[in-house]
Amino acid sequence: MTVGVRPLENRFVRLEPFTPALEAEVRVALDCDPASWDIMVGAGYGPHFDGWWRSALTAMEQGTCMAWAVRQLSDGAVVGTTSLYEIKPDYRRCEVGATFYRPEVRGGAVNPSCKRLLLGHAFEAGAVRVEVLTDAINPASQAAIRKLGARDEGVLRKHKITFRGRIRDTAQFAILDENWPDVRARLDARLAVLA
Repeated sequence: MTVGVRPLENRFVRLEPFTPALEAEVRVALDCDPASWDIMVGAGYGPHFDGWWRSALTAMEQGTCMAWAVRQLSDGAVVGTTSLYEIKPDYRRCEVGATFYRPEVRGGAVNPSCKRLLLGHAFEAGAVRVEVLTDAINPASQAAIRKLGARDEGVLRKHKITFRGRIRDTAQFAILDENWPDVRARLDARLAVLA
């Protein structure tokens, strides 16, 4: 499994790999909604951005993470970030996540568009398993993951610690290579009816 870093695009979004040239736009996109960041392991808003950005670029250099800025094509604005991370080529698995969108684009075409692109990229690279993790106290995120067609695999207790210091339980989901055709068809059907 070799996950390359390249732009990914469909009719709603363009995913642009992190580069220094994107730093200012990503900073602006993430500098909002502090309450949403509170349940995340790492924070990328306000005073937390610089360390978060450096960490993402370092992980990309090491090949353990591929991070993208999410550019909404309707207006050209960067509206968030998303990633493939915990990339394990020997096991042909990775996680999709480290995702944050501006509040005004949540619930529309952006998230299913990004997931369609990232999942396609991972499975085309040879993944046999793509995991999607979220905080167990985040029912909206869990519902969105189930809507993708990911299988619920339970809760990992005391799995991570948020940047605020709360020990978090993690709800774990996965999509396997044999599930991908159905998940892809489901995402394509959702996107086909969106304006």
